[in-house]
Amino acid sequence: MKKFETNAIRTQAEQSSNREHSVPLYLTSSFTFEDAEQMRAMFADEQDGNIYSRFTNPNTSEFIDKMCVLEGAEAGFATATGMAAVFASFMALLKSGDHILSSSSIFGSTHTVLTKFLPKWGISCSYADVNKPETWESLINENTKMIFVETPSNPGLDIIDLQWLGNLAGKHKVILNVDNCFATPFIQRPIEFGAHLVTHSGTKYLDGQGRVMGGIVVGKKELIKEIHTFCRSTGPALSPFNAWTLSKSLETLAIRMERHSQNAHKLAGLLENHPEVVQVRYPFLLSHPQFEIAKRQMSMGGGIVSFEIKGGVERGRRFLDALQMCSLTANLGDTRTIATHPASTTHSKLTAEERLSVGITPGLVRISAGLENIIDIVADIEQALERSK
Repeated sequence: MKKFETNAIRTQAEQSSNREHSVPLYLTSSFTFEDAEQMRAMFADEQDGNIYSRFTNPNTSEFIDKMCVLEGAEAGFATATGMAAVFASFMALLKSGDHILSSSSIFGSTHTVLTKFLPKWGISCSYADVNKPETWESLINENTKMIFVETPSNPGLDIIDLQWLGNLAGKHKVILNVDNCFATPFIQRPIEFGAHLVTHSGTKYLDGQGRVMGGIVVGKKELIKEIHTFCRSTGPALSPFNAWTLSKSLETLAIRMERHSQNAHKLAGLLENHPEVVQVRYPFLLSHPQFEIAKRQMSMGGGIVSFEIKGGVERGRRFLDALQMCSLTANLGDTRTIATHPASTTHSKLTAEERLSVGITPGLVRISAGLENIIDIVADIEQALERSK
């Protein structure tokens, strides 16, 4: 069985008669048929092949096939964005009257979908406290059809025990849907712990260079079939160019995640002893409350560090303004180090009480450690801490 890095590089679309070493771009909206019978058979799903790029495309198929190998999944569907992947995984499999149980620590846009839009179609949601796993089972009802979690979570880096959760989902026969965006399949493979679906924002680490948007859902074949049908009709398809870019980016995912994790771990350790920092969250710090769980299910700590700076919201904004090298942008997982103040940006639409309930304090700063030299990353963050006093 080939190793992760080899699969990420050598899983490729079938070579054409031109014998290209790297798959070419298939920038076409549709594909032709040999005859009317082939056209009929493909539309009737009696014969495999490309019909229309909203359905399938060789570039998209290569990206999906590669992600399935890396995550250990049976099938997948690629979408235009990560949120399109999350939304499709809900809407294709849930119906009016169904209930979804979600971890309380999730991305702000996912929270909006769960609380503002799904109720319009009669789909209810309950939140479970990551720090009180003993309460989760009592929140599962007769109409609960799915459990959705992020681990590590955004931005508090809460860790959920996937083995325990996989057993819980299996016991109650509900779909376990895991957002694996922060860890990537190089660090964590939720399917090995019982997840039925894994979602990703390809815009983050899968691309890794802030170039394109994309998303993907992989998992059980019978579930992906429903997601494929939903997406084929509603149209949140990934473009061929973005699929090509993401597939090429996966070739360097392993080496990038190693460097991201090394830089983040070193930064977290230094911040833990800084006088202007109240608390640091990083999965592989001994001080992390779920450190032992993280070590069991993750091969390294990932590239995100969250820390509470003294002085609240205003100090957090002054800190961002004082940065000289780190980028202020609405992204993460880039080659460049990125700083964000979640309370005033990514999670600003949550109420103050909702933010505090998931650990988003007024002075919380999220750092996506890039691939620059760690000495330069640390120097910029330390000078910003000093100047923002």
